[in-house]
Formats: sequence, C-alpha cells, structure tokens
Amino acid sequence: MTCPQDYTVDSSQPRETETVCRMEPTAAQRAARDRIAAGLAQAGFALPGTLIVRSHACGKPACRCHADPPRLHGPYAEWTRKNGGKTVTRRLTPAELAEYQPLFDNAKKLRALLSELQDLTLDIIEAGSSQAP
Repeated sequence: MTCPQDYTVDSSQPRETETVCRMEPTAAQRAARDRIAAGLAQAGFALPGTLIVRSHACGKPACRCHADPPRLHGPYAEWTRKNGGKTVTRRLTPAELAEYQPLFDNAKKLRALLSELQDLTLDIIEAGSSQAP
C-alpha cells in the first residue's frame, strides 16, 4: 500500500526498522480529520488533571457530619493533576472554580477531540489491514 500525500514516510533518515505506512483514508475520513484538526486549532488554554466537587465527613465524632442524618462538610472543589510525576491536589475557592471552569471545559473538549482522532486512525488502520493481501 502507498501512503497518501499527507502521510508520507521520510525514508532519508536511517532507521533500525523501516516504518510502513498503511493509512489510506477515504475522503470522508480526511474530512473528519480536518474537522477534528480545526477543533484543535480553535481550542483555548486548558488545565490538565481532574476537577471533582465533593462533600465529606471529618474525624470529629461529635460533629454534625456524623449525626443522623449526617450533614457533610462542603461541597469543596478539588483539582488533582500530576506535577513532576507526583500527584498534586489543590482545593479551589468558589471564585477560583468560576475562573478556572472554562479551562477545565476546554481540557475536556481537547481530550474528546484527541480520542475521536485516535478512533478515526484506528478505523483507517483496521480497514487497511483487512484489505491487505
């Protein structure tokens, strides 16, 4: 199989093993790729990690959070991410949550677009391998 123009393999560089391109996207698949790329190009700033909003009980046995029914503390917004290979969690104030929410939304959109691009690539690869002799 040959590589489409935008998936050309550079054979001028020495390699231990030769990479074989098996991607032959259809016009519809190229259009989907272009749509995804446009979405990625339009993306704004994004924050990595996970945002959760939760309530919890404390360690004081006489506290209201241990009553029947319990009245938990919170809700608290917590942002967890990896930084230098370590997990970092930061509690956000309501003002920070309001300010950062669009950045978390952008990150979610970027992850969805990347996932869509990966699924499209898998579809193209699988279609190419099923047509191989």
